[in-house]
Amino acid sequence: MIPAYRQVFNAAFSPDTYREMMADINRQVPGQLDFRVAETPVFVPAVLRDKLIAAGEDLIDVIAQPNFKARTDAAIPPHQRVPNEDERPEFLTFDFAVCRDAQGELEPQLIELQGFPSLYAFQAWLPSIFRQHYPVADGVSPFLGVSDAEAYHAQMRQLILGDEAAENVVLLELFPALQKTRIDFALSKKAWGIEAVHLGDIRKKGRQLFYEKDGREIQIKRIYNRIIFDELARYPELKTEFNLTDDVDVEWVGHPSWFFRISKFTMPLLRGPFVPPSHYVSDLTEYPADLENYVLKPLYSFAGAGVKLDFTAADLDALPNKAHYLLQRKVTYAPVVQAPDGLVKCEIRLLYVWQRDDARPRLLTGLARLSRGAMIGVDFNKDKDWVGGTTPLFERAAPASVPA
Repeated sequence: MIPAYRQVFNAAFSPDTYREMMADINRQVPGQLDFRVAETPVFVPAVLRDKLIAAGEDLIDVIAQPNFKARTDAAIPPHQRVPNEDERPEFLTFDFAVCRDAQGELEPQLIELQGFPSLYAFQAWLPSIFRQHYPVADGVSPFLGVSDAEAYHAQMRQLILGDEAAENVVLLELFPALQKTRIDFALSKKAWGIEAVHLGDIRKKGRQLFYEKDGREIQIKRIYNRIIFDELARYPELKTEFNLTDDVDVEWVGHPSWFFRISKFTMPLLRGPFVPPSHYVSDLTEYPADLENYVLKPLYSFAGAGVKLDFTAADLDALPNKAHYLLQRKVTYAPVVQAPDGLVKCEIRLLYVWQRDDARPRLLTGLARLSRGAMIGVDFNKDKDWVGGTTPLFERAAPASVPA
């Protein structure tokens, strides 16, 4: 999207250089990459960068309101309430489609938001891989609220570890060695020294939790949570000593309740030029006449599961519980990233952290996904190239002029 940088990158690109980059990733983190990395970063111009930042601030204005928790209590299923919820989320991620407005200018449109950690280690690492294999100008950076990778990791280390030793902090997942995002777990260990631990391997003694490492039993004092209840429900046969809903002596870094509070459930609470109109189906006394311009999303699912692009009023009438579904106006992704054989659609996720002493969240970096299909997800982009996850590289702000 920054033509000069795109031309330089594409001139240096070849299928062989891409294969070399993928091989380099596998050498550095053997056997851990289990999703498609796109062939290119996304060069985000200043005009779009500033609109993304403004859009994020509008969303934070709502989340930071004193009554936000009261407005979102209904989002948490009663049987999935976890004790010791904190007053605000440590993590925020906002997904925006890259679109064009009526004047043809680039603009973001909100697709989803989460109060849940994303690939925070991987997204700080991937830009360096692109720079090792391609010419990437100094005029762009993957970082926004921090100056560089060192400052980024300092922020993340403070948030995840707090005042605890790294061995007393775990990244909690279900079968972490089998997760498609396991490369992020491996990089989290390299960056911050924390182990990825399977829920079933946690031992509980009274109110304390433990895991085993190198033959030692180690107390868990903080949990960097990566478990999603929807996925946990897929394993009803899983027997564990520790259930997420147990009242135990640990600090959550990313309390599970914020996954529900900041989610598709939040969309109807939001307004602004970068937020498409959204409604709980149960709130509608009549359906929009142009249902073809809407998408139907189940509130309690993730990774695009259950999303319907085409449906009828009869389908809405037949929903088992209309309060569990969201009707959201479709947005039109603009093909904006120049591939060798045409233009590709793009989505940008902004990644924030909210430190305990900060008045507002801090925007650190981003994640981008490229698509040639009807939706961004993997199922819509099988057997295609120049698609998948990548890094947005944001045009740096111009330095302030110095008086003569």
